[in-house]
Amino acid sequence: MNNATRILLVAACAVALAACSKKVKEETTAPAATAPTATAPVDDGKYGPEDLDTVACLKTRTVYFDFDQDAVKGEFQAILACHAKYLQDRPEARITLEGNADERGSREYNLGLGERRGNAVSGAVQAAGGSAGQLTVVSYGEERPVDAASTEDAWAKNRRVEIVYTAR
Repeated sequence: MNNATRILLVAACAVALAACSKKVKEETTAPAATAPTATAPVDDGKYGPEDLDTVACLKTRTVYFDFDQDAVKGEFQAILACHAKYLQDRPEARITLEGNADERGSREYNLGLGERRGNAVSGAVQAAGGSAGQLTVVSYGEERPVDAASTEDAWAKNRRVEIVYTAR
């Protein structure tokens, strides 16, 4: 192996490792004027409950699907991996995956489609390291639309799985 190949291999490994690491939050307020304490918390790289409302990938809690499809789109894989890491870091956390469909199709078909979508998201989270014991799938079919209009745009909003944290 020549030196150029070794350098490229090392650079690729460094990029891959950097992509997997949690970004460190920057301090936005000035530190207090008091003396430092020996018991200050240390950032161990693990997610905490406060991260659910501040970290972009954890704030994203809706996975959208194409018409009549139950496969998770590639654009949502990184988001689901982020939620999987949260579950790994917080073993007490629990998620309900709420599968939904648009109004087209029978009630029974849409309930089944919502369940298949929820199971697809569950599988993607588990494949990224999440625990099956922390995940629950429920299907609402067409019963809980976010947009009640009968348009393509409304239907696209309703074909989704919502990630709901029941325990943080």
